[in-house]
Amino acid sequence: MEYLYAIAGFVAAGLLVLWFYCWRRYNFRKATKALRCFETACVGRAHVVESRWTGLCQLHARLGFAPHWFENARVTIQMLPRPIPVQWFLSVLRKQRETLTFEADLGYAPGLHLDLFHQRWFTHRHIHTTAVAQNWSVTRPSPVVLTTRASWTHELTPVVNTLMTSRGHNLLSVRFRQSSPHLAATIDLEALSDEEMAAGFLGVLRDLAAGASATRH
Repeated sequence: MEYLYAIAGFVAAGLLVLWFYCWRRYNFRKATKALRCFETACVGRAHVVESRWTGLCQLHARLGFAPHWFENARVTIQMLPRPIPVQWFLSVLRKQRETLTFEADLGYAPGLHLDLFHQRWFTHRHIHTTAVAQNWSVTRPSPVVLTTRASWTHELTPVVNTLMTSRGHNLLSVRFRQSSPHLAATIDLEALSDEEMAAGFLGVLRDLAAGASATRH
């Protein structure tokens, strides 16, 4: 009986090791592909100077941009902890996302301190209405901005307008600081599935930088 337990233990350990290496390789390949896709979108403007992994789930890369683009640029790709089954299960329960975060300095300190978060709400629930209520007209609302600021200043307009465009709607968060890094933007990794979408993300970053520069005039 103990012999069978020992065999079962070795089999379970072998399966865990196989799980670990297979999913680690999957994370490595997926993150590397996303980084290469972003680098290809930056061709002629930037290239990856160096890259390194932190643990099993984070890939960091430093980018070298051409003058008048970005300074001290870096990218962090956050993967789900697939190699560790318990951590992966918890991340799925918490609905964590795989993301790419771009951070850089703008060559000048922006004139605003701002944190923006993009939130969407969806419903798939069918609402049963009465015969009278069936005469309702349903319209699609325009984007709504919820802010903690007491007053809306003109320097916020170009930045918010960029996020409300079709190219900017995939951003999860944007941060502007007067200290380094001046700009940080996070996007869902699934939104960078091809070079065209990666090029769109780069365009949004440039628009955000241009919007921040408008705050200094």
